[in-house]
Amino acid sequence: MTRPATPVALITGPTSGIGAGFARRYAADGYDLVLVARDATRLEQLADELRDHAGVAVEVLPADLAVEADRRRVCDRLAAGVQVLVNNAGFGTSGEFWKADYATLQSQLDVNVTAVMALTHAALPAMLAAGQGTVINVASVAGLMPGRGSTYSASKAWVIAFSEGLANGLSGTGVSVHALCPGFVHTEFHDRAGIEMSGTPSWFWLEVPDVVRDCLTAVAKGEVVIIPGVQYKALTTVSRLVPRSLVRGVTKRVGKGRGRT
Repeated sequence: MTRPATPVALITGPTSGIGAGFARRYAADGYDLVLVARDATRLEQLADELRDHAGVAVEVLPADLAVEADRRRVCDRLAAGVQVLVNNAGFGTSGEFWKADYATLQSQLDVNVTAVMALTHAALPAMLAAGQGTVINVASVAGLMPGRGSTYSASKAWVIAFSEGLANGLSGTGVSVHALCPGFVHTEFHDRAGIEMSGTPSWFWLEVPDVVRDCLTAVAKGEVVIIPGVQYKALTTVSRLVPRSLVRGVTKRVGKGRGRT
């Protein structure tokens, strides 16, 4: 008998935070992995860890998703077929929009939006041919509420709308698309962006393993927009019921002094 092929999950931005959490979870579940990030050294370290601890095959694909040629290389790998795509790579920036370096803002858009579109477009044909597949696009609660960061929030709102539209179009195909919308998570994200988070109430924070667990539980249930954490489910529900001006006022107060772009 022919042994069934081991499923493969391609994960972008897996060297820390939520991406690393997905990599460890899928490895524990027996998936072979393709890991995509800029930092080749950290990619190799994670790959060695997963090979040793989970016994899975791990392919390392260094790439800067802000660069078109690198995106094409990742798209070529996706066209060969994977069962899961986790579009996790993304970043925020600090400072005011009108003072920010425009090239940095464009790079943010390329990683947070263009790469998500390009990689999903490359992955779907093989998934549809196989009649199964999962795409998880990591968005943010910031995409559901008018946050302090204009460009970041806008990019994540795009990811959510994109995922919902695709989910409708793919109904009945065996392929599913989901938008994960976490709030504040203990990762390197805010430090890398230079965003000051001291004083944020402890109840706002989520932990990576909980976010990943809640996401995959919701994926199994067929949920499209996934909001981990009771506190964020409550906040986003309330935000839909009250005037937008009030929501803007609340988020402005919560985000005051954090300098998000």
